[in-house]
Amino acid sequence: MSPNNDSTVSVLLVDDDEINNFISIKLIKKALTNTSIMACLNGKFAIDQLVEIQKKNPADMPDYILLDINMPIMNGWEFLDEYKRLNIDPLGKSKIYIISSSVFSNDINKARSYPLVKDFVSKPLNVEKIKELFGVTAQ
Repeated sequence: MSPNNDSTVSVLLVDDDEINNFISIKLIKKALTNTSIMACLNGKFAIDQLVEIQKKNPADMPDYILLDINMPIMNGWEFLDEYKRLNIDPLGKSKIYIISSSVFSNDINKARSYPLVKDFVSKPLNVEKIKELFGVTAQ
């Protein structure tokens, strides 16, 4: 089901770069009219937030998780391992994308080796890329 104008698309940004998050939020809001966006500055904080959501109402899990690789405390790979270990999203609601400025093919290949990860997207994001990720058809 592709997002339509009356359904809210929920997005979790996991990136330690606050400026990047600010820009990503602006771009997502420009690409999609109806969004709720939460940003976490590291993987550990994101896991804690997701565990809380899962306890309260698994249907409230974000539609999309945009995950950076290089972060302090818990990086993107550790986040994915913990996410899987805790079975945070048993309903499989969240689509996870690695969003990284890494150009290393081993990172790209590693991202694609995780069944949970839908794709690897290079930074910087732009409106077109976001629309493509979220399946928004041109109006």
